[in-house]
Amino acid sequence: MNTPARLCSVLSLVAVLCTCAWVRDPHADHGVIELEAAAHTADYWIAKLPVGDAMANAAAIAAQNERLRRTDPSVNDIESLPVRIGRERIRGWVETLSKLPVSPRYDEAGERLSSTTRAQLRANVAVESIPLMRPTRYGLVTQRADLRAFPTRMRVFSTPGNTDIDRFQESALFPGTPVAIVHASADGEWWFVVSELYEAWIEQRHVAIGTPGQVFGYVRKSPLLVVTGDTVRTNFTPEQPQVSELALDMGVRLPLLADWPRDRPVNGQHAHAAHVVELPIRSSSGALEFAPALLRRDADVAPGFLPLNGATLLRQGFKFLGERYGWGHAYNARDCSGFVSEVYRSAGVTLPRNTGDQARSGAFERFDFTAGMDHAERLDALRALRVGDLIYTPGHVMMYVGSDRGSPHVIHDTAGINYRGADGKLKQMVVNGVVVTPLALLRSEDDRPILDRITSIQRIRP
Repeated sequence: MNTPARLCSVLSLVAVLCTCAWVRDPHADHGVIELEAAAHTADYWIAKLPVGDAMANAAAIAAQNERLRRTDPSVNDIESLPVRIGRERIRGWVETLSKLPVSPRYDEAGERLSSTTRAQLRANVAVESIPLMRPTRYGLVTQRADLRAFPTRMRVFSTPGNTDIDRFQESALFPGTPVAIVHASADGEWWFVVSELYEAWIEQRHVAIGTPGQVFGYVRKSPLLVVTGDTVRTNFTPEQPQVSELALDMGVRLPLLADWPRDRPVNGQHAHAAHVVELPIRSSSGALEFAPALLRRDADVAPGFLPLNGATLLRQGFKFLGERYGWGHAYNARDCSGFVSEVYRSAGVTLPRNTGDQARSGAFERFDFTAGMDHAERLDALRALRVGDLIYTPGHVMMYVGSDRGSPHVIHDTAGINYRGADGKLKQMVVNGVVVTPLALLRSEDDRPILDRITSIQRIRP
């Protein structure tokens, strides 16, 4: 698997003179090219969609998801794992991820990790304790949980004081996600799990162990609700703390208990003005159980996946506008590849977790940019973009939202930008959020037009 949760590399905006009315001040002191207020709304771009914007049907989406599972090496079919897994396979998963970096790493106080700390981290990985064969166990994630490169909550950074990018943070899993449990840390607090899209360490307290029938039966239950907001939360309840104010991210699917008795309260509250959903919980022994929970009737959810078309992708993407950037789903947020994954997940589409895997996947309609393509050829390719197309540069992904006065625009989740100031010099600016930017004005750290660094475009809609 590729380097996890690839950094949404620092992008750049070139502050050149521009006659387009949507740009207020290309030399703004804050370093961000400002758009007219209307351009920060989904409706602005929806109005520009062509008449009859095509919608993919459910069968085509299911076929595309199956093609991804069958052909993409970054995607795991965990339900088909053998009942016993050999040591070498487990060791391969663990050692591919849990490699101590050769370069220095620093803690939150800015202190360099000592050789003793490194040895302790390595010892807790406990690869020597992996048996010759291990029975495959399954579980469901019970709350939003970090996936880590090492079995530790210690945050580790490349440079002192730069504490946004935790190098041990990989990704996150969400309530109801099935995992295969294949290894345990030496301290007994962590499991190494294999999910559909990732292999990493997760705290044991966030996973409930069940039978394959319980685990995979849960994800096939219907009817269902799909979370269509950026995040929704279950109702507060003191009766069942595990499902109280539980955070549910965009695209999470929940079994709907549509036949819940009308005269029966849910966790001390009448369900008349709420949806009754079923969630996995963890018993005191760690076993999988299920409990009802309430979602308010006005929660941003839908009775099934949303239609996959341009309007849906725009509405869903703009729900994250202004959200804080979170490397590897840190800060209860998401990064560039997590952002586009959740937008598409709300329409039932599965994407690989990392940008590199997304960009290379053969499961979608991919257009590769070759090294020999000149700038004009690249511009020609961009003229064929459709709303929702994903544009990849090394370590970053952007979603095309439409063209304004002939200029293509994108929405993306980025750590920072570079731009040319009024003096013509390249400047750096921290963004750390989801923003809309004109694609033609983006530049890279080495002051090249970002158009010349595009590696591929993926059209996800089958």
